Formats: sequence, C-alpha cells, structure tokens
Amino acid sequence: MCGGIEAKDKNRAYEPVRVYFPNPKAAFPVMLEDGTDLGWLPWGRRKEQPGSGPQGGWARQESLENGSWAKYRPQRAFGLINRYMEKDAERVSHWFDVEDGQALECVVTGEPGNQRVYVVTASSPLQFSAIHDRWPLIAHIPGDGFIAAY
Repeated sequence: MCGGIEAKDKNRAYEPVRVYFPNPKAAFPVMLEDGTDLGWLPWGRRKEQPGSGPQGGWARQESLENGSWAKYRPQRAFGLINRYMEKDAERVSHWFDVEDGQALECVVTGEPGNQRVYVVTASSPLQFSAIHDRWPLIAHIPGDGFIAAY
C-alpha cells in the first residue's frame, strides 16, 4: 500500500528525504500528466485533518475506474520518488527502488493551493502478496509511451 517514500528534495542535493504516511505533514514531489510540476504536495488526508477530500493516502485503481472518485475530480499525476516502503504483517519495512523514467502512479484532488496527492494501488503482484495485499502502481513518466487511463 506504500507506507513511506524516499525522494530527493531540490534544497537538499545530497541526501534523500524519507517520508512516512502516518506523519500528518507527509508530502512528496508530484508532476501532473501534462508535465506541470506541482512541487511537494500533502500526501492524502487523515481523519483529524480538515477538508472535503477522501480520507487516507491511497486510491484503489478499481475505484478510479468505476467512477467512485469522480466527485473529487482526480487528475492523473506522478509521484517523483526514488524508493517506496511496504510493511509486512510483522511490521518489518521493505524498501523498493523506482527505476529512472518511472514514478508512483497517483491522483491529485483539490484546487490549486489546496491540493492533495493519493497513491494509486491495486492487488499485490504474486511475488509480493506475503508482504501486503495492496501495492502501489508504477508508471512510466510521459515521453516514454505512457497512455492515460482515467
């Protein structure tokens, strides 16, 4: 489901930043499908946080495809990260690299200045099903033949 990410911050050239979803200030760098750089957006919305967007930090691929998210007017986006983390049933962290030219598949909701990013998930690939039942989708960044679906 992606409980943490590691990304490079333009202000910290040498050291990637680790961000974990439980932190209410969690954010990561995002680019819209058209190439617009949105900078670091807040990752999802927690119960105690104000707003009308969905709670949580993830969007199920099936929910996007069946229109359940339509009321939030999601925009397809890419999480520009280097690695992501999943925790297994024993709460052990497993980190996975994101290859060059790839990113987390995400959606952005809200109006400019009040946007949030959600990681798109699907059922885990068989080789990772013992770690978690949901898995973040990885997308090719535009220019590499990526085709929009939502």
